[in-house]
Amino acid sequence: MTTFSTATQHKARAAAMPFIMLTVLIDMVSVGLIVPVLPALVGEFTGSQADTAFWYGAVAFAFGLANFFGAPILGALSDRYGRRPILLLGFCGLALNFFATAFSTALWMLIVVRLIGGAMQANAAVCNAYVADITQPEQRAKRFGMIGAMFGVGFIIGPVMGGLLGAINLRLPFIVAGSLALINLIYGYFVLPESLPAERRRSFSWKSANPLSSLQALSRLKTVGPLVGVVACSGLAQFILFTIWMLYTNLKFDWGPLQNGQALAAVGIMSVLVQGVLLNLLLKRFSPQRLAIIGLLSSTAAYLLWGMANHGWMMYAIIFANIFGPTVTAVIQSIISGATDSHNQGQTLGAVSSLNSLMAVIAPVIGAPLLGAVSNLPKGDWRIGAPFYFCAALQCASLVLAYLHFRRQRQARTFAYLAQKLSSDATKA
Repeated sequence: MTTFSTATQHKARAAAMPFIMLTVLIDMVSVGLIVPVLPALVGEFTGSQADTAFWYGAVAFAFGLANFFGAPILGALSDRYGRRPILLLGFCGLALNFFATAFSTALWMLIVVRLIGGAMQANAAVCNAYVADITQPEQRAKRFGMIGAMFGVGFIIGPVMGGLLGAINLRLPFIVAGSLALINLIYGYFVLPESLPAERRRSFSWKSANPLSSLQALSRLKTVGPLVGVVACSGLAQFILFTIWMLYTNLKFDWGPLQNGQALAAVGIMSVLVQGVLLNLLLKRFSPQRLAIIGLLSSTAAYLLWGMANHGWMMYAIIFANIFGPTVTAVIQSIISGATDSHNQGQTLGAVSSLNSLMAVIAPVIGAPLLGAVSNLPKGDWRIGAPFYFCAALQCASLVLAYLHFRRQRQARTFAYLAQKLSSDATKA
């Protein structure tokens, strides 16, 4: 991997970190603003709850599908032209998405807008590539955690603001979100520095940038392999959680928007606390590989306990007890990033984002029917937790894949060391 040649370069790149963190925060607040109101906006164009659920799923599917194809292409373009112009394109896409959604007058317009927005938006992947550009490999887990903390802060602020603004006018959150995207565009244009030097850029190829080729390249990366399965299983579990959380808590505990908003704020607070504060301390005690295993074990237990909970306060207790769970994404991304050369960070992390988008498309197809199958059971019945038990099984599969992969790596290093020692001893003899 390329190292920093001078103290001046190191200082300049370290100074870029606050810029990208602010970019991520504004981006996430703008996205979070629309979370509480998009289902209600879809409901304006439908005649029943069943139709609303179907078309809301179609709108979400459109964005996820377009992002699945768009993220690796935009990531590869950022490897060719730099991170800054692709981020600016992403902010344009968000602004267009939000403003066009605010003024949509038909369902087909919502779907077309979300398709265009999903295709143009790969900010998360490009921001992670930006961090990889300006950070030495051994510091990446910590800095990916800082980016995750900004996502958490945005996850707290955005939905709260969206709920308040939506109570005034259902389309107002989209206008405010579009305005924030424009602020990010102006900020990025005048303030955000480029992170990828010209000498580390590479040519663009449509053949290698398509999502299937990007995922194949990701799976072939040295020292990564099965971690693609970890990303897929963990991502699917997380998106199933997002899909069914509000329906599940309403079904089991009679929670409404207020209680769910408070619970989501608790999730955001834990994300900020763990990724922004504790992660650096944990990495001083544990290697990224060991921390990934502990985090996956903690998350598996959390999903299982959420499914078994029979009182609402238990959901909060599990959120705050799952200290190691929020570390998984940051440490896995740092391991994958560390296995990639400096010319391919955008395409690689774009492939990770694309894989997560694919899981976001699949999750409602699995999560909603699972919950529907147990929705007729009495309140408090442990079987209502079936979607969470499935998530626990997915996370357990991630745990097994990661454990076997890291063990094989450890054995390979041991064999390599022994072979080198034997060769050295033979030479001396």
